[in-house]
Amino acid sequence: MDYTQSLSYLNELYGMLGYDLSLNRIEALMKSMGDPQEKAKIIHVAGTNGKGSICSMMTSILMSAGYRVGTYTSPHLEKYNERITINDVPITDADFAEYLTKVKNQCAVIAENGVSQPTVFEVVTAAAFDYFAEKKVDYIVLEVGMGGRCDATNIVKKPEVSIIASISMDHMEYLGDTLAKIAYEKGGIIKEGRPAVLISDDESVYETISKICSEKHSKLYYVPQAGAKTTKQDVFGTVFDVKNKYIDYKNVKMSLLGEYQLMNATQALMACKALNDCGTCLSDKVILDGLAAAKWKGRMEIVETKPYVLLDGAHNIDGITMLSKSLKKYFADKKITMLIGILGDKEYEKMLEVIMPLASKVVFTEPHSSRKWHVEAMEEFFKKYKVEIHVEKDIAKAYALAKSITDENDVVVCAGSLYLIGELYKLVKK
Repeated sequence: MDYTQSLSYLNELYGMLGYDLSLNRIEALMKSMGDPQEKAKIIHVAGTNGKGSICSMMTSILMSAGYRVGTYTSPHLEKYNERITINDVPITDADFAEYLTKVKNQCAVIAENGVSQPTVFEVVTAAAFDYFAEKKVDYIVLEVGMGGRCDATNIVKKPEVSIIASISMDHMEYLGDTLAKIAYEKGGIIKEGRPAVLISDDESVYETISKICSEKHSKLYYVPQAGAKTTKQDVFGTVFDVKNKYIDYKNVKMSLLGEYQLMNATQALMACKALNDCGTCLSDKVILDGLAAAKWKGRMEIVETKPYVLLDGAHNIDGITMLSKSLKKYFADKKITMLIGILGDKEYEKMLEVIMPLASKVVFTEPHSSRKWHVEAMEEFFKKYKVEIHVEKDIAKAYALAKSITDENDVVVCAGSLYLIGELYKLVKK
């Protein structure tokens, strides 16, 4: 297959397969490929929000130490290749097609033994592991797709460390309707004798993860609060001190914006402590230089000025709540125009009850997804809010409209769906 044919193959799989909680297919597929996932050291990251940011931080830190680092994340914003990178460089179209073809052929092999067709995510995950193995990376920073226990990435048997990022209510139809149930699914990535990292002030989350660690004889690096205090914070970055029972750093620099990034950064620093305790050698300079250099697209990212245009991938109640706190911090003196597009299977009422009070103007649009929340439903729902409301289905026109109605000294905030953010990136580039 060439690159175009590879994308068509994935689209065909989307049409024929749903989400299936099982590791049977990925286990059979990886075994037929020689288990390439066992050929590098792995940092495994699960969570509802923040796992992508933590992956970017861990990748940057390991690169700072001179390691060759493969990173696997999802979803992508613009192009599938973004999911599979080595030292922050996405896989080429040619390599993407080559490794996907290899996986497709192996799917046919396991089918002869009665194994059903792997899902889209399983296919891409297998291609990523094979690519990383053949390119001889030292570490793989691995982001869980959804949940953890039955996620395709959980084929990994001996991660160097498992990081459990912020846990909140999302994908309840698959993961459970309480934080404890969701934490159980996320904690499924914790492995026998391997350390885990958690920051959470929710007692049920802590008890669930702590029990898993006890059963797995896994050392848990846990604090209820990050212990981080900002000393400087503006749209150009953050400087903070952090001290808890595991780490003590001063004047930590970070270019990533957002109040929530303090907890993500603290978890990355605690993960480095866990790695060092297990024999990895990461100096303080390497760690701090790497953290300062970390970047992550579409998370509190300013892409234009006059007016400021901020893209944020917040797409659930926890993400929107964290975005709201950050906007109050960074843009307290500015009027905010919200450009919003949400999927209909999210807790959209709760999400918008949090964010709407911060907006002086709102433009509603529709993400490019069959699961989108239609603007007609939005318009009816928001009659109760006393703000200036505009409705525009077309994302490009909605983006232009949002900027046109915003003073050059104020800010346009785009959020609600990663599908929306991906489309906006294409517009920004133009």
